[in-house]
Amino acid sequence: MKAAFYEGNEQIRIGECIPIAPAAGEVQIRVSHCGICGTDLHVFHGAMDHRVTKPAVIGHEMSGVIEAVGADVSGWTVGDRVTVRPLDSCGACPACKAGHSHVCQKLKFIGIDRPGAMQKLWTAPAHTLHRLPDALSLKEGALIEPIAVACHDVRLGEVKAGEFVVVLGGGPIGALIALVAKQKGARVLVSEVNPFRIKLLREFGVEVVNPEETDLVGLVEEQTGAAGADVVFEVTSSKAGVEMMTKLPRVRGRIVVVAIFSQPPQVDLFKFFWREISMRGARVYEAQDFEEAISLTASGVLPLDKLITNVCSLDDLEWGLRQLEKGGEVMKVLIEC
Repeated sequence: MKAAFYEGNEQIRIGECIPIAPAAGEVQIRVSHCGICGTDLHVFHGAMDHRVTKPAVIGHEMSGVIEAVGADVSGWTVGDRVTVRPLDSCGACPACKAGHSHVCQKLKFIGIDRPGAMQKLWTAPAHTLHRLPDALSLKEGALIEPIAVACHDVRLGEVKAGEFVVVLGGGPIGALIALVAKQKGARVLVSEVNPFRIKLLREFGVEVVNPEETDLVGLVEEQTGAAGADVVFEVTSSKAGVEMMTKLPRVRGRIVVVAIFSQPPQVDLFKFFWREISMRGARVYEAQDFEEAISLTASGVLPLDKLITNVCSLDDLEWGLRQLEKGGEVMKVLIEC
């Protein structure tokens, strides 16, 4: 049994999995699949070195089957098929007391602040579990976490049927935001520069344009009768994305910032004043977003078979990280543990 260890300086070591018996309130999971995401890439690049304890087992987009149950755990048994909502909140800070434990002021993110899922046997708190339907494959179950991100973003964006939505960035999260917004009945336009992702999104039935080849502002005005977009999602983490996001919303439109910016970007606040635009951040997810993601996934309405472009072994983790790094011909890469 193997595990992937991040050792710093963009070094990944594949070594023996060292199982930890579940303590009270914990379960041990036999991991089936684990997705690679942008957060894992940030860890790989050293951006989380102040939080990870090296050698660190990373990964948090996962599916698996309960192998063992610790004391004081109720409602879960060996053999249950699960995914994990990888947030461990304190329960006592002002955010938690206000009912916003997903943005706990002392939040521990599992897969960064404590060992993650890229290991065969993984021990996690029982309160983080969500049950996977029997009809859902474990491969698809590993997509619940990123789909929950999209569900959370779309919910905070208050997307309604008939609204015009622009998604800046068509990577895995941007693609999922577009698909979830379409399920809400919205008209969706995605801005993306990667030819492979453009082609794939079009196969999903999503309208996509390359902003380097298209007047995006003019196109949005044309499609909305010069009104502008109802909601804009910024998912690029780029200067160009920040500049564009304020040019697209209608009067009293909404901007949802999904991307993580390592440096504070310059934002055109005049646009907010002039059109009374609203902007909000969207961070991770809540329990209801996981449940919606599970329901959507089990319904079969999302093209998950095409969204998963690669399934690799743990030995190929660094290859997967490098593909995401260079924006290669991949969308969602899963590791089979």
